[in-house]
Amino acid sequence: MALEFTDENFQKEVLESEKPVLVDFWAEWCSPCLMLAPITEEICNEYKDRIKVGKIDVDKNPNTAVKYGIRSIPSLLFFRNGKVEEQVIGYQSKKNIIKKLSI
Repeated sequence: MALEFTDENFQKEVLESEKPVLVDFWAEWCSPCLMLAPITEEICNEYKDRIKVGKIDVDKNPNTAVKYGIRSIPSLLFFRNGKVEEQVIGYQSKKNIIKKLSI
């Protein structure tokens, strides 16, 4: 199951993570976000030994969204060693996400 990231735990859970982290910036009212949710869950379950996967609600956690310039959701950011390595905006297929992230 994907983790829930917040403004408060983002530093520890994402930036200080020993594993690479896939962060799904989303909101409850966003239809493409809801369509993407099962895909991120599948990635979480299939790659849990290699990466950490979590979601952050941009409405409840605006500081982190602003910090990373999130203007469109869903936005997937892939962090490695505390830095953004890749960003995918909008609904994507699982295959495209995996390919983009080079998992």
